[in-house]
Amino acid sequence: MAARRDIEAITERIRQRSRPGREAYLGRIAEASNRTANRAVLSCGNLAHGFAVCSPSEKVALGGDRVPNLGIITSYNDMLSAHQPFETFPALIKDAAREAGGIAQVAGGVPAMCDGVTQGQPGMELSLFSRDVIAMAAAIGLSHNMFDAAVYLGVCDKIVPGLVIAALTFGHLPAVFIPAGPMTTGLPNDEKAKVRQLYAEGKAGRAELLEAESKSYHGPGTCTFYGTANSNQMLMEIMGLHTPGASFVNPGTPLRDALTREATKRALAITALGNAYTPAGRMIDERSIVNGIVGLHATGGSTNHTIHLVAMAAAAGIAINWQDISDLSEAVPLLARVYPNGLADVNHFHAAGGLGFLIRELLDEGILHEDVQTVWGEGLRPYAVEARLGADGSVVREAAPRESGDEKVLAPFKKAFQPTGGLKMLSGNLGHAVIKTSAVKPERRIIEAPAKVFDSQQGLNEAFKAGSLTGDFIAVIRFQGPKANGMPELHKLTTVLGILQDRGQHVALLTDGRMSGASGKVPAAIHVTPEAVEDGPIARIHDGDVIRLDAEAGTLEVLVPAADFALRRTADADLIGNEFGFGRELFAGFRQLVGRADHGASAFGNDVATFVPS
Repeated sequence: MAARRDIEAITERIRQRSRPGREAYLGRIAEASNRTANRAVLSCGNLAHGFAVCSPSEKVALGGDRVPNLGIITSYNDMLSAHQPFETFPALIKDAAREAGGIAQVAGGVPAMCDGVTQGQPGMELSLFSRDVIAMAAAIGLSHNMFDAAVYLGVCDKIVPGLVIAALTFGHLPAVFIPAGPMTTGLPNDEKAKVRQLYAEGKAGRAELLEAESKSYHGPGTCTFYGTANSNQMLMEIMGLHTPGASFVNPGTPLRDALTREATKRALAITALGNAYTPAGRMIDERSIVNGIVGLHATGGSTNHTIHLVAMAAAAGIAINWQDISDLSEAVPLLARVYPNGLADVNHFHAAGGLGFLIRELLDEGILHEDVQTVWGEGLRPYAVEARLGADGSVVREAAPRESGDEKVLAPFKKAFQPTGGLKMLSGNLGHAVIKTSAVKPERRIIEAPAKVFDSQQGLNEAFKAGSLTGDFIAVIRFQGPKANGMPELHKLTTVLGILQDRGQHVALLTDGRMSGASGKVPAAIHVTPEAVEDGPIARIHDGDVIRLDAEAGTLEVLVPAADFALRRTADADLIGNEFGFGRELFAGFRQLVGRADHGASAFGNDVATFVPS
């Protein structure tokens, strides 16, 4: 089915805007294609170093360009639950590659940090920048020019966007992303949140809090709420970079291993040495990017992707902006309720029909582009399936169920939870911002209240402990943008503001920092740009200024006479404490180079940002 006219119109707008950058990009990857999949371009010394540890038969094969060689880029470490399962994947991939008549080598590793570990800690100020470091680390691994395709092992917040940027930078190579899957269901997320609130109010001790957190985050795999990690997996599948049905199968299961082996063989099948050459940079086009944005809205996904998708698209010469994301939100209904947008976790979503059901519903209504290229072949319709384990241990697929297994978790199109997507863009005299509406009750989406201004989340938390956060207010937390301190996530605010809202106060958040996919029930205008450190209007807000946040109309205004507001001096903040310790001194160059949030917050400078209009 062809895409609906409104979806096609937005796609065409992106296509026209992107034309110069996209044509230049496609020219570059075409040129690169002529220089790869041909190890004869390497000198004998180059090649000898490249296959020194291979078996004699592998050396003969690689030396003669007779078999495809698969590069593995891995984010494995054994501290983080989401990435620990990748320990066994290289051996599986190498074995599957041999079965398929190919060779696989670990091309390189990339860092993988956990925002859950670094929340409220100095290390969180490296989190956003780690995306670009991951892209660069992957590029180093692939720069040896030994590979005919690459598989990418990554799951969590900045890891997948960084790997996508790398895969598109090396867009002449086919790319298949292989997930590890979510951990099994533990303590329900709403019960965990309740204990957090009790702890913040002094009604529960640290032992009770740690017990609740440990029961929630309890084993291998991604966290089970629908934050950035699981939004990443949805994006990779709906954009065609996963094999069908791969995203939400738990780690350590026979089906997970079978999917990994199958993905390996598919990556080898789509190299230039075969008949189905599918370079990632040509495969991912404007339609694929729009499909990703549609999926984000339909599932109420992470706000982080309003930043990441801009940077990911730009790596392929495609220029999207927040207006595109906002317009698509108006055209896409919300079909999923997964915590924090509901009580279910991602395992419940998968059991209810998961991505296969959701993709079919959106395809049938023309909300997704069906006529795309994927790693599986032509068209997105083959992704409207469920993956299961066959009797012989291989992957078999069957059509996604016609009915949702739980309409409170996964709704059919005609019973959508709301007619628009889970994200909304805001604009006004305070600049531009993003709000996640899918978890916010409709009666709380408009708030007009005086500002309480802080320059850190610690400042607000101290005010809470002092009992001074009384009455209705909008908390303004500034100097948290990319240039100021790396744009950390500010989850320490979630519990406090949630408590005040539960007490009957009307509260909201306004910040140039991030809140991520765990943004919850409190209305939060985040990613405000221009940021305070760039003299953005947020730096001219005073305590007591009345602010109106209207997530229905998409407006964000400080209700101060324009002439008076323009004459105010911008506030200054002492950021010296954010410049040193926990590696922050190594990222001074990133803070200087990084672009605006609505330009993708990339430290790659104009190479990325020039594709995106101001």
